Amino acid sequence: MPYDAERDAYLCHAGQLIQAAYEKKSKSKSGYPLVTTVYACTHCEGCLYKAKCIKGASKTPLEERGKNLYVSKNFQRQRKEMEERINSGEGILLRMDRSIQVEGAFGILKQDMGFRRFLMRGQVNVQTELLLLAMAFNLNKLHSKIQSKRCGKHLHSPRAA
Repeated sequence: MPYDAERDAYLCHAGQLIQAAYEKKSKSKSGYPLVTTVYACTHCEGCLYKAKCIKGASKTPLEERGKNLYVSKNFQRQRKEMEERINSGEGILLRMDRSIQVEGAFGILKQDMGFRRFLMRGQVNVQTELLLLAMAFNLNKLHSKIQSKRCGKHLHSPRAA
């Protein structure tokens, strides 16, 4: 539903305004305070879209119910900020950098190298075996780079710490 910032209201499918009725204050399980604005439609009688618009099971018949929207404005604001950061130039580089990190290494170890379980028991033995696996993975990666003449090249320009 489109939002009208001037009137602080949403526009329903039938063209009626769903205006802010009250604010509901609560706390999340972790104790974070939440403020939710409840928008209510007062013109739902005889609406053709009522059955599609109002969802959920209730003992109250559909004819007696009205549309309510629960919107957290703080969440909407934070979501917009995060979306802008993710789609910025730096965010795209960070996502690209993250996409080529650790998860692929585990897939290569399991599928290509056939590693499914540790052969030794005990923390020191498992750490030693994992160290050998990591060295084998890195040597394999280095060998592949040398063979394809890609030594000293990066996917993107490295950043200073």
